[in-house]
Amino acid sequence: MSLYIHNLILQGESQTLDFKYEIADARKIARTFSAFANTKGGRLLIGVKDNGNISGIRTDEEAYMAEAAADMYCKPKVPFKIVPHKINSKTILEIIIRESSEKPHLAPWKDGEWKAFVRVDDQNFLASKVLVEVWKRKFQEEKIVVRYDDFEEKLFSLVREKSEITLTDYIETFRIKPYLAVKILANLISIDIIDSRITETESFYFLKQ
Repeated sequence: MSLYIHNLILQGESQTLDFKYEIADARKIARTFSAFANTKGGRLLIGVKDNGNISGIRTDEEAYMAEAAADMYCKPKVPFKIVPHKINSKTILEIIIRESSEKPHLAPWKDGEWKAFVRVDDQNFLASKVLVEVWKRKFQEEKIVVRYDDFEEKLFSLVREKSEITLTDYIETFRIKPYLAVKILANLISIDIIDSRITETESFYFLKQ
């Protein structure tokens, strides 16, 4: 076995590494492309089972499926590189995706809507509205101007009281308009005052240490 591939498999799945037995659905794999491009980049090993066993790709069409995922089912397209590896007569495809400067990259979700995804540990989660706004701000040329107003003061008091809050907590506690709550949180994250913790079902916000 290639020492390079062996060492990758030994690392196990993580924020920057994913194993796929096969590419059977270009739309589904596009979510992983989106998540890697929106986070810190990563590698997919196609032809490797979740437990690390090497099965090899089932057909040469899987490379074309990866291309369809990146070009047709990601908006904007996700640049990637494919490196084939031959291991004991079996072929593994290593797909390399860099962190993007064009965030957010969207991919089709179950309801047919295009959504942004983020990589957390070894899973792909839907990105929150706040995180999408953070990405947009980080890659815009204009300087971010943050006002310290009544709603910002209330946000800080709520975070200090609860340690961490959700977007819904902020909106419902102070009857703030959702778009404004998203804007305030995104601004404060962009200037490193607030941080977030992402789970499968919710995002939590807290003061950055």
